[in-house]
Amino acid sequence: MPEEVVLLTGDVEGPHFRAMLTSANPGLSVVHVQTAEDLMAACLRPPPGGGERRLIAFSTSVIVPKAVLDGLTLNAYNFHPGPPTYPGSHAASFAIYEGAEHFGATAHVMEEKVDCGPIVGVEWFAMPDNPRFLDLEIKTYEVLLEMFARFSKHFATSDDPLAEIDAQWSGAKHTNAQFEAMKVLEADMEEAEINLRYRAFG
Repeated sequence: MPEEVVLLTGDVEGPHFRAMLTSANPGLSVVHVQTAEDLMAACLRPPPGGGERRLIAFSTSVIVPKAVLDGLTLNAYNFHPGPPTYPGSHAASFAIYEGAEHFGATAHVMEEKVDCGPIVGVEWFAMPDNPRFLDLEIKTYEVLLEMFARFSKHFATSDDPLAEIDAQWSGAKHTNAQFEAMKVLEADMEEAEINLRYRAFG
């Protein structure tokens, strides 16, 4: 049974997830971190009692260093706000711009390269009509919360890895730089392109 779970997520999610995990395992130590510096400090010290440690990242832009992953005794998992067809940053924006018919959320084993580890969970939903990126991100966030809740008991009580599912990553990994570039409008752009970029990138 895990002795410690390190949560890499935002200030809203951290306390909620801690309560969820400790309700399944009251003796579990849960460390909430938000930055790369705090992550390194939490994961490079010995686990309490020399026990097992698990890392869970949830909808974060922090890239977990190889040194942290190598030092873990249990699989680390990431909850990615996008389906396997949209790895990388700002998945919702690029899905809208490219006219995707479906979207979703992914849970996967963390590896050194971003969004490439074995997939343990995917939830798909139909893309709404004329979506805006903020609305799509909110819908995806709700799905991610449901996925975390489904796995929370396992995370808190089991050393075993989650079963991998028959799903593969595909598509280009978009970057923050590409996202920022798509927000730049040119004088000769057609109105339809401007409206699409506004919906997709803000």
